[in-house]
Amino acid sequence: MTIITLNRRTFVSAAALAAASIAAPALRAQGKLERSKISIAVGGKAAFYYLPLTISEQLGYFKAEGLDIEISDFAGGAKALQALIGGSADVVAGAYEHTINMQSKNQRIESFVLQGRAPQIAMGVSTKTLPRYQTLADLRGKKIGVSAPGSSTNMIANMVLARAGIKGSEVSWVGVGTAAGALTALRSGQIDAMSNTDPVMTMLEQKGDVKIISDTRTLKGTQDVFGGPMPAACLYAHTEFVQRNPNTCQALANAIVHGLKWLQTAGPSDIIKTVPESYLLGDRALYLASFNKVREAISLDGVMPEDGARTAVKALASFDPSVRPEKIDLAKTYTNDFARRAKDRFKA
Repeated sequence: MTIITLNRRTFVSAAALAAASIAAPALRAQGKLERSKISIAVGGKAAFYYLPLTISEQLGYFKAEGLDIEISDFAGGAKALQALIGGSADVVAGAYEHTINMQSKNQRIESFVLQGRAPQIAMGVSTKTLPRYQTLADLRGKKIGVSAPGSSTNMIANMVLARAGIKGSEVSWVGVGTAAGALTALRSGQIDAMSNTDPVMTMLEQKGDVKIISDTRTLKGTQDVFGGPMPAACLYAHTEFVQRNPNTCQALANAIVHGLKWLQTAGPSDIIKTVPESYLLGDRALYLASFNKVREAISLDGVMPEDGARTAVKALASFDPSVRPEKIDLAKTYTNDFARRAKDRFKA
């Protein structure tokens, strides 16, 4: 009996060692973080456009990956990009199309995890200052609000105007942010139209303050506007940063994908309890109505679709002559390596 018991123990020990040897590479695969303290710049953090970032922050998913993140919130994505280029931010939570724009200017930045699979941006005209609006031609010479000049809200507005033969120089662009300031700017008549994100646009729409003329808050609306899938918010950084800090980028991607996984099953009450009270803009019901409208636009797994990148460069080229699709190497604007590993880990 003693011999049998020893054999069993030996077998169990050997099995445990074998399991450990199999698991060890997986555990070691990410390795030690090259940097644990990371500064992230974002333009309009309260918008649903960046909800995955907020969720991952509020639920402690960055901390769970060993990261100490500092998030700086700017008026719009263009300002967040400036922080990266100026060296005051390591990473940006911003629109994917900035990676294409910067490559056209010979600067290499790349996306490494996707937050949104549709832009979630709507453009509407003021029912107060343009009550007789008929066509896009009515916007010539008018003031159009965007989160910040050069941001994704500006880009989409430019594209919408370009379809009607209107150049960006034929209107006045006004930076209004993505929160209460944007609501005030439109309702007070400071601007005649606005391109912005939710919950702002749904709040204005439901109160009858705007007439929506272009909408990418749903997958169908995005298909109608762009003719294909259009990636939105992502985490991006200088290509050199990604190459030098692979374990840190993996940890960041893990945290975002963990948040995306949580959002797949989160109910309205879960969202309300998790986001800061100020994000609700004083109206919980309208905030939740906005969330229901954009929910499908949130990425499921953080992976960038190849056809989405092609749609983005085509859209930018439609109004920006400096972006020439044949000169853009899309493979250098994003990597799916980190998102795929995070997707496997969290079964997203």
